[in-house]
Order: sequence, then C-alpha cells, then structure tokens
Amino acid sequence: MTKSKSSFPESTNPHQIKVSLRGKSILDNPRFNKGSAFTREERDHFGLRGRLPFAVDTLEEQVDRAYKQYQARETDILKNSFLASMKAQNWTLYYALLSSHLVEMFPIVYTPTEADAIADYSHLFRRSEGLFLSPPDIDKMEEDFLDACEGRNLDLIVVSDAEAILGIGDQGSGGIGISSAKAVIYTLAAGIDPARALAVTLDVGTNNEDLLNDPLYIGYKNKRLRGEKYDEFVDKFVGLVKKYQPKSLLHFEDFGVSNAQKLLARYRDQLSIFNDDIQGTGAVTLAALQAAIAVTKSKLSDQRTVIYGSGSAGLGIARQLRDATKLESDGKVDSKEAASKFWLMDKNGLIKNSLGKDKIRDEIEDEFIRQEDDWGKDENDLLEVIKKVKPAVLIGTSTHTGAFTEEVVKEMAKHVDRPIIFPLSNPTRKCEADPKDVNQWTDGKALMATGSPFPPVEIPGQEKKYVVAECNNALIYPGLGLGTILSRSKSMTDSMIVAGAKRLSELAPALKDPDESLLPEFGDAAQVNFEVALAVMAAAKDAGVAREEKMPDDEDERRDWAENKRWEANYAEYVYDKDGLK
Repeated sequence: MTKSKSSFPESTNPHQIKVSLRGKSILDNPRFNKGSAFTREERDHFGLRGRLPFAVDTLEEQVDRAYKQYQARETDILKNSFLASMKAQNWTLYYALLSSHLVEMFPIVYTPTEADAIADYSHLFRRSEGLFLSPPDIDKMEEDFLDACEGRNLDLIVVSDAEAILGIGDQGSGGIGISSAKAVIYTLAAGIDPARALAVTLDVGTNNEDLLNDPLYIGYKNKRLRGEKYDEFVDKFVGLVKKYQPKSLLHFEDFGVSNAQKLLARYRDQLSIFNDDIQGTGAVTLAALQAAIAVTKSKLSDQRTVIYGSGSAGLGIARQLRDATKLESDGKVDSKEAASKFWLMDKNGLIKNSLGKDKIRDEIEDEFIRQEDDWGKDENDLLEVIKKVKPAVLIGTSTHTGAFTEEVVKEMAKHVDRPIIFPLSNPTRKCEADPKDVNQWTDGKALMATGSPFPPVEIPGQEKKYVVAECNNALIYPGLGLGTILSRSKSMTDSMIVAGAKRLSELAPALKDPDESLLPEFGDAAQVNFEVALAVMAAAKDAGVAREEKMPDDEDERRDWAENKRWEANYAEYVYDKDGLK
C-alpha cells in the first residue's frame, strides 16, 4: 500500500479555500458546511441558491440561534445529543458555540454527561464518526486505517480501548465517544484543526455483562482480548500510525490499569505518545502542587507525600512528581531517592515489601515499595500512616468517599502549618473529602485542589473565601499536545511535561493571593494551554527532539508563529475549483 498524501497543505491565504464539492455534497460535509451563512456569491458558485432560505446570517447570529435551541433541551443528555447532531452538520458553528459558552457546556460535551452518553451509546447511536477497529478484521486493519486517513496528514490521533471510561468502566465500542470528546477539547483549548484529528476505538471486546447481554449492543460482542493477541492487535495499530502518520501525536485514553503503563512504556520512545490518565493527571497535579509549595515557600524535594489510591492516576501522579523532583535537583537526586519521599496506599493498605508480591501489582516500581521493617499490621490504616509519616502532602485518587476524615486531616495539620490536601477522585460523590470540611478542620490553613468543581469555602474568622482549585486535565493536556505537535517532536519527553506543568503553576492566582486558586480558571483554558504549549516547544528544542525546522529560535517570533498555527472557528471564503478540497 502507498502512503496517503495530504490534501490539507498550508494555505497561502487562510481566509480563502478552494473546494470541489457542490450542492447537497457541500451541505452534508460538516467541515465545509456553512448553512445559512453561505454568501450570495458562494450560493451561486456552489449550486446552493434554492437549497437555503434567502437570508444570509453571520456566524454570530447562527450561534445565538443555536444557543436558544440548546437551552430549550430540558436535560443534560438531550443537550449532549443536540451538540453531537450539530457537530455532525457544521464544525465551525459547533466550535463557535462551545467557545462562546465553554464553562457552561464543558460538562455536557465531556464529564459527567459524556459518560452517560457513552454508557448508552448503542441505544443513542444514529451516525458514526471516527475509526472502529476490531479483532476479526485485523488482517484488514491497514486498509481501514488508510481509508480513514485518506488525503489527510494528521496532527492528532486519540485512541481508547474503552476499558476504564470516565469512572464508569468498560464500555466496549462506546469508547469512540471518549476519543471524540478528547479531540474536541484539543480543538477548543489548543486550536487543533478538527480536520487534522482522528478519533479511534480499539473495540477488542468487553467484559461488561450488561453490554454483552444487550440485543442492541453494536460493538464486538465477545469477552475482551487479552495477552499476546491483545498486544499484537495494539502493536499493529501503533505500527500503522508510525508508518503512515509519523508526525502525529498519539493520545492514549482510558485504557485499563493493567495496560495503560505497559503501552506507554513500550511505545513512548518510538513516536510522540501521551497517556492522559497517567501523564495528564500527573502533570496538572504537579502544577497545583508547585503552586502550593510556592505559597509555603518550600521545595518539591522537601515534601513528604502520601498518595491514597494507586491505580493509573495515583501511579501517574507519583511518577510525575518523582520525575519533577529529579529534574529540579539538576542531577543531585536520583530516581530512588526521589521516590523515597512517597508513601503509596491501595486496597491492601500501605504498599510495602512485607505485603508480598501477590498483593503488589506488577506495574508498581520497586522504588515505590516501602522497604522498612517496622511497619505493623495496624499501620495499613490511613490515619496510622499519617501519624508515622507526618506528610506535608496528601493526595486522594481512591474513589473512597470520605476517606480523608476529620481525624486524618487534623492529625496531618498537627505536623505542618499549611497542609496540602488534594482529594482528586471523580465524580463528586466519590471525593475523599469535601473542601468545606477540610477547611474547617484545619482552621482555613489547608491548600486544596479537587478533581471535581467545588464552590469557594468560608475561611474561619474572615469575610473572604478560599477558592478551591479544580485539577482539570483540560488545563494542561491540550497545551502539552499543541507544543508537541507544533515542534513536531519525535517523542514527548519528561522534561517537556515538567516544563508545561511549571508554566501552568506560574499562572496560578494563588501566587498573588494565597486564598485564591492553585490553578487558573477553566474559562481561561485556551490562553493557559497556549502558554503551556510555548513552554513545551522550548523544552522540546532543548531536549533535541523537535523536528520542525520552521519553528523560530526567538521567543517572541515563536509566539507569533505558534499563534498563527492555531485553528479558530471562523468561516473562510470558498472558491469553487474541481481540483480543490473534498
């Protein structure tokens, strides 16, 4: 098979595009459809006069009309369905509407509402998008991949095997929903051209009995592929990305804990690979922690950290903080010494040598396993660990509701003036502690970040309130991706991720007022991620992995160059050309 050629060359006039589609074909193409915004001249040239109402709308008028239609939907799932339908009709209007109401609509197109849509995917299904790959067609995978990529040079490929979706677990073929949603956020928050992004689901079966017993389930109705056959399937897919789209970023999303780290370790040095559940969660937590320690005027290497919950998120956070500690020391601290500052806990209690190998998962590195001999059986309890470790930082990724009890929090506050407490589990009902309780138990001294949005909390004895940061991955992963894409990096290095996290922490409102948030507001996600991307580009150049020869060396020139590369939801002028874009 031959390599697919791009039909998306850089335009000399980005406001004018040559298009070969006419009539119904252009109206049915969401990339080029303008609906009522086609100009009189375009209606003449593209055979649209009788196909559209007479009036010509502006994009702003279309957004206003669409928002009123959106508001008329009574439930969140109906709003999600409305937006999905709009996306299938008109990309520009879809992204313009979302950009105009980002904070309001983000929970609708992503968590928590998208999780409901994914769980009911087979029942809501009307029109497919993206690429579905399943084991029975493994011999035809190359043909199917090339068909999806025909005429396209991709910047971004988001792939999921749907084993661990948004806190709702194994969702089989519904995983295309999370891949699509992540790609949408890349466009909204980083300006990735949606025409240069591809959502993929590796539909390798499901162990969800509800799906297997559902007569309407539209996925591969078999138990999940495991072992060598699973590895072979994923390896073939990654090989196709390397062969045909070698300059794209491959984003892994919501893979099960047993595969997530294994796949990241296997492929991250072969091409630009990113796992949001591991690296994105780790990076945004690192940024919040860096802001917190700036408030406490300490160093990362000074922190003693207990991580309660050691799945993909908890391990990803531990690894990210460990790697950042190493980089902060300029080689004075090795990986083992950096890891010694962490105490990890899971359902078996503290992860320590005396548990035995049968109770310690293979993906947990030896350096995170506590080797001390003086841990008793009673010290597997979180409170007992807090008493012994006396940590400055407590991070929750356990989904154990209320695990950070009053006794635990007060014990921690005995040993540190400003305890750093991050109950990160999603959704809200699974959070380890309510920030208002933590704030009360520490007399307003705790520095907090959560995985779900919480309102500001009262500070005892003061009129002002403490703003609780939301550790939302969308504040950083689009910027990490944009910086990697623009620099055409051959890999996403640890130094690039740490540089992005450092830049995000520098934008924290808490650096100006310690009662403000440890992270920027989500409404500023687009500008925040652009700043992250610039830091990532610089780090890629320093690491020697950047391949983009046109990327300027001068920082100001690089900023302007990068700004001009971002896709925006605006209508271009179309010129009919039979050899133009399709």
